[in-house]
Amino acid sequence: MVKIDRKSRKRIIIINTLLIALLFGLVSLNKEILRPLFIHSPFLGVLTGSFPNFIAAYIISLAFINGIVTRAPKYQRIIVYISSFLIFVILTVEELKPMWGASTQYDSFDIFASGFGSLLSILTYELIILMQKNKT
Repeated sequence: MVKIDRKSRKRIIIINTLLIALLFGLVSLNKEILRPLFIHSPFLGVLTGSFPNFIAAYIISLAFINGIVTRAPKYQRIIVYISSFLIFVILTVEELKPMWGASTQYDSFDIFASGFGSLLSILTYELIILMQKNKT
């Protein structure tokens, strides 16, 4: 196991707290303002309806990525890919069989949005790694 210093641990906690706050803020903004505003538009209605799944997959995956990039374990790429995939699977299962009340009915666009959010988190990770390599 990779040893992590106090400063790095504090950084992970602060960034993940901000990510979770951002997640709740964006989901609330979507629910209270954007979705009611665009409910009558077929395209925007679908986007605002699926946005919580997209942003949940993306931000929860980023929370894992934050810890992984900071700790830099031996198999970090594999861990990122597997954790992002597992988050997608959990959100898909929640969509198919609601457990936590987040989903009230099945919507294939929500599953697509979760997949897109997980994929975007992997691309974000790859971008972070590329930027780190270019910095050194």
